Formats: sequence, C-alpha cells, structure tokens
Amino acid sequence: MLYYFRSIVGYILIAWVVSLAGSPLMWLFEHKIHIKGWRMKASTSAAVTLLLFLVLALLTIGLFVPMIVGQVNNLATMDYQAVVKSLDQPIEDINDELNKLGAEPISRLELEAQLRVAFNDWFGLNSISTVLSNFISAIGNVFVTIFSVVFIAFFLLKERELFTQAMAAIAPQPFEKRVKNMIDNISQLLIRYFAGIVLQVTIITLFVSISLWLLGVKYALLIGFFAALVNVIPYVGPIIGGAFGVFITISSHLEVNFYTELLPLLGKVVVVFALVQMLDNFVLQPYIFSNSVLAHPLEIFIVVLMGAQVGGVGGMVLAIPTYTILRVFARAFLSEFKIVKQLTESIASLDEVEKNFKG
Repeated sequence: MLYYFRSIVGYILIAWVVSLAGSPLMWLFEHKIHIKGWRMKASTSAAVTLLLFLVLALLTIGLFVPMIVGQVNNLATMDYQAVVKSLDQPIEDINDELNKLGAEPISRLELEAQLRVAFNDWFGLNSISTVLSNFISAIGNVFVTIFSVVFIAFFLLKERELFTQAMAAIAPQPFEKRVKNMIDNISQLLIRYFAGIVLQVTIITLFVSISLWLLGVKYALLIGFFAALVNVIPYVGPIIGGAFGVFITISSHLEVNFYTELLPLLGKVVVVFALVQMLDNFVLQPYIFSNSVLAHPLEIFIVVLMGAQVGGVGGMVLAIPTYTILRVFARAFLSEFKIVKQLTESIASLDEVEKNFKG
C-alpha cells in the first residue's frame, strides 16, 4: 500500500518536514506575540506560518527569475565573433605552445563554429521552447503537489502531535511509547538540521554576493544564491557553485580584454570561492552536519559517500536526514546491539532537551 500510494506518502513526508521547519515560527507566534492579552490561536499561527513560506518562495522567484532570463537571453544572442576575438591573444599563445610540440594549432573559425553550436544547443530558441513546454506540462502536477503539501502541513502545524499519534497508531501497543519518543527525537534533530541549513545558505549567499559585488562582478546575487543552494550538496556542491560563478563571470564580461581585465577578475572570483570553501569546511559544516545531528564528522563523511553510491547527487543530499532517522529508529528498537549503542550515544541528551522544551 505504501508503494502504491507513494505519491501521497511523499506529500505527507514533505508536509511533515515543512511543519518541522515552521515549528519555531509557531512557537514565536503563540508565545511571544500578544496584543492586549490577545494571542494567536494554533490555526491562525499555522495559516500565517504557511503564508510566510509562500510569500518567501514568491519573492525568491520574483528576485531571481529576471536575472536568469536576462542571462539566458545574453547567452542566446551572443556575438561569437566578438568572443573569439577577445580570445585572440590567449589562442595565439596556445598555438605557439602547440607548434613547439608539433601539434595542430587551434583554428579561430572552427572555435567560433563550435561555440555557436554549443550555445545554440543550450540556449537557442528550440531548447528554450522545449524547456517551456516541459514546464507547462508539469505545472499541473506542481500545483497539485503544492496544494496537497500546504493542506496537510496546515493540520500538522495546528495539531503538533498529529503525526506522532498517527505513527504510534500503526505500531503495536507494547511499542507505542517507543514510537512516540522516536518521532519526538527525530523531530528535534531534523529541526536542528534544517535550521543549520538555513543559516548556512544565508551566510554563504551574503558572503559570496557582497564579495563579488565589491569586485564589480555582474549578477553577484544570482551567483551567491546559486552557490549557497548547491552547497547543500556535501563536498560536490562548492565545486559546482564555483564553476557556475566562473561561467557567469565569463559570459557577463565578454567585452573586456582577456589578459588585462577578465583573467584578473576570474582570479578574484576563484579566491572568493576558495575563501567560502574554507569557511564552510572549517566553520559551517562542522556545526551543521555534526553538532546539529549529533554525529561524528567521520561518521557523516562515510554516510555521504554511501548516499552518493546509492543515489548519486540526490543520495548525497538525503544521506544525512535519512541517517538521522535510522539512528533514532535503531536507538529505539535495536539498543541491545553494541554498535547501535556507540552510534546513538550522543542522542541520549535529546531526552533531557525534550523535557526542558516541554517544561
């Protein structure tokens, strides 16, 4: 039944994650915001929380879509002769080295033709129309998904114990209490993890955007936000973000001289991404991936590698939340095994945190 109704199960799980992300806002609305003795009810707080999420999503789309469309239009209408001409000096230097090695030199006409074919494949009218048609065909499913998730998340936010009670109802009577404790611990760990992710994305977006803006790089905010989003992919994400930043910098500064202006600018962009990589590796990731889910950094590294082998990039993104859930499940039902005790020893502190939180 779970497999047959897997799309509905997916809606419920996504809505549960949304409800976890909205829990801090719910607490803020219900306990900190009150006007002349009036306080928000649970239903009102849930509705306002979901409305804020939707507004944030729309603002994000409205902010970045024009930038992306402008960049695609820039690439689609590119003057390929000007691109190749701007690379005259580097091409001559490369050809000199190739002649010394006895290799065939690079042809300017051939390079121009290859650029034209490559960018027309990616950003030509046919490619853009294909993307738009695929988007229009999928938009119906997107609306169904959004409506279903928002509807379910509203009740999960309004009735905080609803998901826990549903999971406990499935379990046999002797294990009901364990299941409730397990769901509570999973919720606490995932809230910590998602809060850390939001903090990580915010810091990286601000760091990269402000640094590139000060250096005079166009589309600095787009580059910074994209780099922060793909940085959620452990270890591989920073490389993708850096490559994207270099690509956008080149495509946005085709009119400048390669050696005197573009190459130094690219060097500065690479330095910015190297600094943000150090910040992420030595400050942000240890805090988020270790402290937030209470696991050893080496543990996390191995789990991410396993996720990559099982599901590629998607497996890497889902590896840590999935491992967190499995650890809590193992602690609840397999605690007699020695390895489970060692891997879940750090989670024991969550019980005390949960008591204090409820108190």
